[in-house]
Amino acid sequence: MDRSCWRCAFVAFALLWIRVSSEADQVCFPKNFMFGVATAAYQIEGAWNVSGKGESMWDRYTHEHPDRVFDHSTGDVAADSYHQYKTDVALLSELNVAFYRFSISWTRILPTGLSNEINEDGIRYYKELIAELHRHGIEPLVTMYHWDLPQALQDLGGWTNPITADYFVDYAKVLLDNFSDTVRFWITFNEPFTFCHDGYGGNDAPGGRSSGFEDYMCAHTVLRAHGMTYRMFEKEYKRRFKSFMGITLDLDWIEPATTSTEDQIAAETARQFIFGWFAHPIFSAQGDYPPVMRTRVDANSLRHHYSRSRLPHFTAEEITAIRGSSDFLGLNHYTTYLARKIGSTGTVPLYDEDVGAAFSQREDWPKSNSTWLKVVPWGLRKTLNWVKNTYKNPPVLITENGISLEPGLNDMRRINYIDGYLRALHSAITKDNCHVFAYTYWSLIDNFEWMRGYSERFGLYEVDYTSPERTRTARRSAAYFGKVASTRCLPDEYDTYYYYEHNYDAVVV
Repeated sequence: MDRSCWRCAFVAFALLWIRVSSEADQVCFPKNFMFGVATAAYQIEGAWNVSGKGESMWDRYTHEHPDRVFDHSTGDVAADSYHQYKTDVALLSELNVAFYRFSISWTRILPTGLSNEINEDGIRYYKELIAELHRHGIEPLVTMYHWDLPQALQDLGGWTNPITADYFVDYAKVLLDNFSDTVRFWITFNEPFTFCHDGYGGNDAPGGRSSGFEDYMCAHTVLRAHGMTYRMFEKEYKRRFKSFMGITLDLDWIEPATTSTEDQIAAETARQFIFGWFAHPIFSAQGDYPPVMRTRVDANSLRHHYSRSRLPHFTAEEITAIRGSSDFLGLNHYTTYLARKIGSTGTVPLYDEDVGAAFSQREDWPKSNSTWLKVVPWGLRKTLNWVKNTYKNPPVLITENGISLEPGLNDMRRINYIDGYLRALHSAITKDNCHVFAYTYWSLIDNFEWMRGYSERFGLYEVDYTSPERTRTARRSAAYFGKVASTRCLPDEYDTYYYYEHNYDAVVV
């Protein structure tokens, strides 16, 4: 063989080795792993008073207190998805996602919140949306409640009123009766920590600003409602329709600010007060609230001379009904915080005082367009490991993960964010054996971002809010995510530095 042939053979071997090596190193998810995207009714639908829809808590709040919303906006029109749902489904098909997570507006189905008056146009709308999804081969994943409580029920005290749990069960039954033949995956509540703590305990709708009181009352009612709804579902629908029901909880990772024992304890206590508050009653073997939560709130209530704890008590029957009331855990995760212990002020009873921790973030963590959202991919892996070790590795569906950026189509920072977090997720699955079966990006399109209005853009598709049609335009990240959803593999060209800057494997979980 002459030298030219040797050279050709060497080049061919080298190219083959590079290709095989590249394929071996490529980050790919299991064949049955699913990718999807999410939205929520109030944030995108608009049509707030169209075709028999009743007034929701967020309708009333944004109309009466526009000054509390960053840009003084409302969700009255939003992205107008009520009229443009077919356009949205076409975008989903373009992305090649396996499922679409969306929420149903309670007041579009039951205008007064009560099941004695069913709005047939609301039933029609969601049936048409679900049918359109099925026509494109997309699985609907339905959230029953994504924060838009009927105002008529809020007038009765909302989630601080125990009777609201019964009204929610009635509402859930209407949904199950009408949609169970076409919906297999259900979520009862989205982020009860957020809508109880920031809503009833803070400035979000309904603006209770009653920290340490109404937030605990809200959570207690929500947990009862979830348990009651799941037991009804389990008895009447689960086997018949071969369907599944879960709940979505949020946990941004909480890392100790230092290696001190005090900060280690403060971080774990905070995890229990944020996530365990709802996860422990459902996913732990014991049920009920986390012991550290019961101990601290009881002690602080006594110190402030209350005759009973500010943290309500479940009955034995309620503990049993709530424990194990979920087929999967929906997990929303965006960022990471550092926790350090703080002493008690001893002045007024507050949730923050019950927790006993202060939170911060490092200045060198990459920023987003949200003050609270820094890019820390290794936090997702630590979160999933903590969930695995704390609750015996339940099946997890990541129901939200995403980043807000400024308007614009060339959103390379969003691609870096998704790529980094997916690499962390892949390590959690393949190296740590965390039981995660799906990933959902938030969100499909730009939306009304609650108290931040339209100032924060999370969408793979940009919405032009100045156009009557609310035109959607694909960002660069849409092509990236579509490729991931189609192949279940991460493109090599997006190997982000964010993930490898922080060597997770050097950190003890």
